Amino acid sequence: MLDHLSGPRRRLVLTVVAVLVAAAVAVSVVVGVRVTGEDDVAAQDEPGPVLVVPGYGGRVASLDPLVAELRSQGRDVVVVAPSGGGTGDLRAQAVRLGTAATRAMRRTGAASVDVVGYSAGGVVARLWVRDEGGAAVARRVVSIGSPQHGTDVAALAAEVAGSCPTACEQLAPDSDLLRALNAGDETPAGPAWVTLRSTSDRVVTPTESSRLDGGLDLVVQEFCPTATTSHGDLPGDPVVLAALRTTLLPAQPRIPQDVRC
Repeated sequence: MLDHLSGPRRRLVLTVVAVLVAAAVAVSVVVGVRVTGEDDVAAQDEPGPVLVVPGYGGRVASLDPLVAELRSQGRDVVVVAPSGGGTGDLRAQAVRLGTAATRAMRRTGAASVDVVGYSAGGVVARLWVRDEGGAAVARRVVSIGSPQHGTDVAALAAEVAGSCPTACEQLAPDSDLLRALNAGDETPAGPAWVTLRSTSDRVVTPTESSRLDGGLDLVVQEFCPTATTSHGDLPGDPVVLAALRTTLLPAQPRIPQDVRC
């Protein structure tokens, strides 16, 4: 195709083509690295430590049944004590969760963590995934009785008392924090998402607030129709404990089959 050109012109054209090809390859490499970085998420088949995040008020003892179940499975478990007595800014608690995740991975050599968030702890987990780099290292997020879309109880507390602690205000329906958190994809790429709730919960109302679009949603009464599990009873509920055995495995989360009501 270049035969009609003189020797010097042919060499010039070939040089220009070579430069353009090299530039195109360089751009493709850069783009490839960038895309790979954005898509870098935790391997689903390599479980690491489990971080358990308490609810509003930070009462760690309430998590004992969850911790005992996870340890019976041979999992390394870290309970993330909240800042501000568990009533402070949920965003600060998300930063604290990120610090705990980094420490747990360094200590164990793991590349990821699983997070089990009870009540407000589930909201903290989502904030960490969305805003604090958790999407790259969280393999699973299990949210138990969490007011992901707010609870009327928080709104009532603010109305009756005139004000309530920061976390209380943030957990009211349509708060600035929850409105931003729930804008767009409720279960962003990275971890596999699981939600657990009870229709007898009188703290997170409506109970559908715990559900997340795109997650595996498990309701206690779908397994145990006569169950009257309250919000405070969720960490020890047999459905919740059975779900921990089927949602945190190396395999993809699945519905529990061995529930003893």
